[in-house]
Amino acid sequence: MAKRRLRTGPTAALPAKPDRAELLRLVRLADPGAREDGDDIVAVDVRVHAPVEAEPELVGGELEQVWACRVAAEGPLPFDFFDRFLAEGLAFRLGGLAVCRGEVDDPADEAAPGGPAVILPVRPSAEELIELLEGEVEQEEEFVFSAGGVRALVVPQKGQPPAVKELLPFATELTAIELRGDDRLKLGTLALSLSEALNGLVVDRWRFRVDRAEELLPPARAETE
Repeated sequence: MAKRRLRTGPTAALPAKPDRAELLRLVRLADPGAREDGDDIVAVDVRVHAPVEAEPELVGGELEQVWACRVAAEGPLPFDFFDRFLAEGLAFRLGGLAVCRGEVDDPADEAAPGGPAVILPVRPSAEELIELLEGEVEQEEEFVFSAGGVRALVVPQKGQPPAVKELLPFATELTAIELRGDDRLKLGTLALSLSEALNGLVVDRWRFRVDRAEELLPPARAETE
């Protein structure tokens, strides 16, 4: 694959060649309907090209060895930046870096904005959410709450992330509870608790489905917790 295309991206630049079955499993966290197509994986309206070995210069020498998975649109530009989110989410889970438009980003950077979200088919009332949050709850605005170092923002979910398709038969408009805070494990545990109580699903900031709080940690950190 042309080096220019890898630099343009979106590309997941990985420190080791990913196992084919594991790569498909991870893509299916973002789109349960993802399927293999030859050596590639097709998810919604994008194609995840089979990993190819690339020069370390692709990521400015940040990795000694680079295996690149380019994510390309199949037809028009993907809705809601699905291609970029897919590349970044894969890079995060496989301990790599994301390349897009010549810029290299570390998805595991703790300073990066965003956190997990609970996607719901029905918008909860303020009273209902306050009962489910942990500790003393302060209501900052109509649907903005803080408790125990966590902020919860109840907002309309823009678009329909493929990861939460199973909610759509029951709702035409989805709601997201966006969680913000410094402790990722705490955020994940709270998100899973809210999803169970409110019949929703948890996704990370790249809209990959999350089933365990540890999945919000980079692989190296998760092993040491």
